[in-house]
Formats: sequence, C-alpha cells, structure tokens
Amino acid sequence: MRRHFLNVAIAFCWLLGSLSLHARAEPKAPDFFNQMERLPLPSLQGLNRLRFVTTLDFPPFNMLNDAGQLSGYNVDLAKALCSQMGLNDICQIEAVAWDDLESHLEKGEAEAIIAGLGPNEQNRQTLAFTRPYMRLPARFVTLKTNMFNGTAARALAGKNVGVIAGTAHEQLLKNYFPQAEAKPFPQRQAMLGALQKGDVEAIFDDGMTLSFWLDHGQSGDCCSFSDGPYPAPQYLGPGLSIAVGEQNAPLAAAFNNALQALQEKGTLAELYLRYFPISFY
Repeated sequence: MRRHFLNVAIAFCWLLGSLSLHARAEPKAPDFFNQMERLPLPSLQGLNRLRFVTTLDFPPFNMLNDAGQLSGYNVDLAKALCSQMGLNDICQIEAVAWDDLESHLEKGEAEAIIAGLGPNEQNRQTLAFTRPYMRLPARFVTLKTNMFNGTAARALAGKNVGVIAGTAHEQLLKNYFPQAEAKPFPQRQAMLGALQKGDVEAIFDDGMTLSFWLDHGQSGDCCSFSDGPYPAPQYLGPGLSIAVGEQNAPLAAAFNNALQALQEKGTLAELYLRYFPISFY
C-alpha cells in the first residue's frame, strides 16, 4: 500500500528533522473542514467503550517516544477527539500490528482505527470512514536562490525537475506539468543531492517527507518549498481517515462533527504545527 511505501522514508526523515532547532519561517496549517457546513451529530447513547487501535511504525503519526510510550499525531488526535466528544472516561488507545487492525474491529475488540488506513474499493465493503483529517500533498522544492517567480507550470517549462522513478509523484508531474522535463532518480538521496548541486531546477516529491528534510541540517538551509501544495487524490490517495465498522457508521459521523469542532477551536492547527513545524501546506 502507498502508506507502507512512505514508511521508511518518513521515519528516517522524521528522526532527522526532530533534531533541528534552527529558526523557522511562520508555518501555515491546513483546513480540511468547511466551517459553514452543518455536520450531523448522531446520538452515541449505548456506546460503552471507545477503543482506538493504531500501529507503532508510522512516525510521526503513530510511534513510541523516547520513554517507550505510545505517541504521535494520531495518538494526540484520538485524545483530542475523546475530549471533544466528552468520552474521556471510556476512551482507550492501543497499538497492534498493521495486519491485525481490521480484525480487531471485526472481533469487537476495538471501535475505531486511526493508523493511516485509507479507504479503497475492498475495505469500503466492511468499513465506514470519516472525512480526511490529513492529506499528504506533493510539493516542489527549489534552491532558495531559485524560487519560482509565478506558477510552477510557467517557471518549469523546458526545465529539469527531479522525481523518484516509478512513483505516483512521477506520474503526477508528467500529467500536471507536461512542459517540464522529468528527470527520474532511483532514490531520494540522489535526487536531493542533484538539487543541492543545481543539476535540476526543482524536485517534486511527497511534501511531508520534504518538510522533514528541509528542517534538518543535511539540507544545509539550501532550499525551500515553491508553489503548491498539490493534494491530487487521484494519484496520492484521499488522505488519512478514521475507520469504523460499517455497522458503526454513526460513530464516523460523530468523529466528523468533532473534527470540525476541533478545527474551529484551532486544536487541529496546533496539533499540525506541533508535528510539522515546516508546513507542507
């Protein structure tokens, strides 16, 4: 799955990026919920337990911290949802293996999955999903001395753009920016090195992974995001959602209502900027 394809790169870049303490530009937090929309709030009467399951292998979303405690964006989000819904007394968060997530719902051992599981044609037959609470867009990065003057389409016409070969980002670049010259690289490090040396005009990759690289000393403070973001769900997926059993669809609706309320309060923005100090939006 795409989520597993990103795991190794995200984990590596997160660990590096978390070490950086240098000054940052004021970041921007995304909004995923229309505050003008009235989302239903179904009754949860009879809900005796709210057990979230997640994994340990998707930093910074779900992981173990230095003290060996379950932590991460998804964990903090689950806690915020429990508080917003007034369900702290019946809330639990447990880590299980990725392959066991759905079986925990099927066996009645959990009520919700918050682990980066995305909807697809197969799992929609047994699961109900919230609206996305996070999307992982593609972004361009350029040298700071060579940031786009205008749109990417105009700035990159006839220019070399680094991309990782065989990825959705390569296809997205070719289809969204056909006038750019895609230059595939076999791995991310080679692509990043080419940008630093000026061998390509820009690179195009997963925005979150790039944000961690920009936040780490290895980038040499050379570079910055230019233009974007590009969520492109048809290439990159619909984003991160919370999954519940299909028979428990009202709980997903209640999560949507709570997520909208957390956005309005600024809680989602605070949580986002806590984990992504260099915003990929």
